Amino acid sequence: MTSIDLAETRRATNPLFNDNRLKLCIFGLNVSNGCAITTAEGHLETDWPTMERIVRTGDAAGFEAMVPVARWRGFGGVTNFNGSCYETYTWAAGMSAATQHTSVFATSHVPVVHPIMAAKQATTIDHISRGRFALNVVGGWYTPELEMFGARVLEHDELYAYAAEWLDIAKLLWTREDEWDYEGRFFTIKKGFHEPKPIQQPFPPIMNAGGSVTGRRFAAKYADMAFIGLQHGDLENAREEIERLRQTAHEEFGRTLQIWTSAYVICRPTEREARDYLRYYTEEKGDRGAVVNLVRERLQRPDRVTPEDLETATRHMMVGWGGYPLIGTAEQTADRVAKLSQIGLDGLVLSWVNYQAELEQFIAEVLPLMEQLDLRKPFVP
Repeated sequence: MTSIDLAETRRATNPLFNDNRLKLCIFGLNVSNGCAITTAEGHLETDWPTMERIVRTGDAAGFEAMVPVARWRGFGGVTNFNGSCYETYTWAAGMSAATQHTSVFATSHVPVVHPIMAAKQATTIDHISRGRFALNVVGGWYTPELEMFGARVLEHDELYAYAAEWLDIAKLLWTREDEWDYEGRFFTIKKGFHEPKPIQQPFPPIMNAGGSVTGRRFAAKYADMAFIGLQHGDLENAREEIERLRQTAHEEFGRTLQIWTSAYVICRPTEREARDYLRYYTEEKGDRGAVVNLVRERLQRPDRVTPEDLETATRHMMVGWGGYPLIGTAEQTADRVAKLSQIGLDGLVLSWVNYQAELEQFIAEVLPLMEQLDLRKPFVP
């Protein structure tokens, strides 16, 4: 069965496969501060009623998905950025029960969650959500987190080989009716068995955010949604990257896939007000200690990076986890979103500083403009 056929079987329950040209998702809602490394008033706090209210707001507006961040410890600084966090499978189960429309992801670090456990949790959430679950598979790069578990820190390409076995096992559990044995490089399974099967057939959608050559090939082979980063707003380069990724998926693996990216939103009545707010929450209220720690961990070898490039990376991460900037008026935001669709993107995972207030503004002011641009259809519950 081709990926097109699979998408058709999932359309009945999962909005990730609807006809909107550009899907929308709320990103990073399960961790303190979300994606903005700041002490600015209104930044995201980790408490269930707040998160549930935000998720229900997006659900009622027709957002296609909610994607949490897999995090186990913070990055220090005055905020200990992301240090207060909810585990993503149980978060997804709770949010699935609290919503009616949106697809709810879990984000899973493969080195610290066994595939048998992951497959069972994913199936359970798929049943809770009536077929709206999706899984974001990540390898993990924050060494102190992996060391908390006593997990082996794998070399880059070895980690993708591990993730491939991990997914192969999960897919066998989701699809095989009989018992089976598996002897791999990393896993040995005896008499593997799994019931019930997921509602979505043959299994829930998979997202992956591999950025390297190896990561891109992994996403092309395994993912339904490939997640890419837009480097400093270079849209023409991104267009070529998107085309190459789609070509790899089609020509080498006989697959089609959606391609998504992240973006942070600062929408104000004027562009000057938006940029003034950007300066306020980064330069006046930014948690530089946390972002420096994050960037140094992310780069692995910061000593090989020039001070200028290190400063650029620090600023880029502070504003919204390195996402694409949507800064300006509602009209400017909608126009920039349209440009992202034009280069071939299928979805955006969005973040704000004040998620509740700014999400409501986005729904009231930007969504109608996206509908006028034929990026989305008016949502009917």
